[in-house]
Amino acid sequence: MQGFLQYLVEAKNTHLEHLEDDIINNGSSGALNAINFLKSIRQMFSGGGKRTSLTVKWDGAPAIVCGTNPDNGRFFVGTKSVFNKTPKINYTSSDIRKNHTGAVAEKLEICLRELRKLGIKGILQGDLLFTKGELKTAKIEGESNIVFTPNTITYAVPVGTPLASRIANANIGIIFHTTYRGKSFSTLSASFGANVRGLRKVRSVFFDDATYKDATGAKFSSSEQAKFDNILRMAMGSVGKGSIFMDKLKRDTNILSVGVQLKAYFNSFIRAGTPLGNTKKLTGQFAGFYKDRIQQEIDKVKQPNTKRKYKDIQEAGVRFIKGNSEGLYFCIATYLSLQNAKLLLLNKLRSVQSIGTFLKTDSGFRVTSPEGYVAIKSSGAVKLVDRMEFSRANFNIAKDWVKGWNH
Repeated sequence: MQGFLQYLVEAKNTHLEHLEDDIINNGSSGALNAINFLKSIRQMFSGGGKRTSLTVKWDGAPAIVCGTNPDNGRFFVGTKSVFNKTPKINYTSSDIRKNHTGAVAEKLEICLRELRKLGIKGILQGDLLFTKGELKTAKIEGESNIVFTPNTITYAVPVGTPLASRIANANIGIIFHTTYRGKSFSTLSASFGANVRGLRKVRSVFFDDATYKDATGAKFSSSEQAKFDNILRMAMGSVGKGSIFMDKLKRDTNILSVGVQLKAYFNSFIRAGTPLGNTKKLTGQFAGFYKDRIQQEIDKVKQPNTKRKYKDIQEAGVRFIKGNSEGLYFCIATYLSLQNAKLLLLNKLRSVQSIGTFLKTDSGFRVTSPEGYVAIKSSGAVKLVDRMEFSRANFNIAKDWVKGWNH
């Protein structure tokens, strides 16, 4: 079932990074890692790559952790707060009422009742898609659909299809994507993927794993492959010329650092819905952005000594940016090349999408892309998201219920 394939790896209190951000997080080695990920996905499209698996990110919420606690053999449910310093693990309805409130508590009550029916032996994590009361019917492009909106994206399944019947009969829908293993709860470790074949099938629970089952329909034409390979060659050239600068960025993760603010710089365009533009312009405007952002931090503090310290950091940062303009240029050029190659892949993947994805607007539903994809290799995983499409919506669309969803 190719449609329900989503994936969001959330190891204990960690999250996946966007592919192109790896050049800021890990310098030139991160850039090369991102390029290798893109190459391996392209090989997968051509039938020659087996070392990379691909999954699709479901825009579900909240994240649900459930299964059998190895410490006592009891079934539990919870959000990611099961991994808090003081864990919020729920074995009973009274536990849920003690640990949670509002819509989150209501959803967990349903999870406790329904997910225990599956006979989960270990511990799984998944994204909640819907509960019974959240399923609606809507006409989209003249066709009746069952729709649900777990977070930002609205998913639509045509009425009358076998998949729509499965969803309509269910009290809850969830996609499992992560497995936890360990002899005790405190020593659990997360691994990508979830084997759901052994789970008990019950009518009241719609579930699946997050694996992308079939990429055979997402093959590049010869011209698309040539374009993709050319972009990667450009990225490799930029890495070679900007590697020293990239490696300097990764060394400082303080909020006042140039690397952190460069990531914020890129995100500012996404939030505003503004294309990033060309490399030369982005390079020229970054020093001003950095200066203004650090000034905001300076204005927040009251102690003169702290203000002076921040001012010194600001001045040093501006000098660094202006003194390394060539390295910055090639760093940004690499970032844009990685983003362009990623978008070619995403466009090809969304061409074989089988379940409708929409953003709900005041005037109806607007077609959108899935939240994104995750590429997994033995060396790790990165997420592939059209950030101008999904991330901006996620930044800006208000969620009706999610206040406190991960507590």
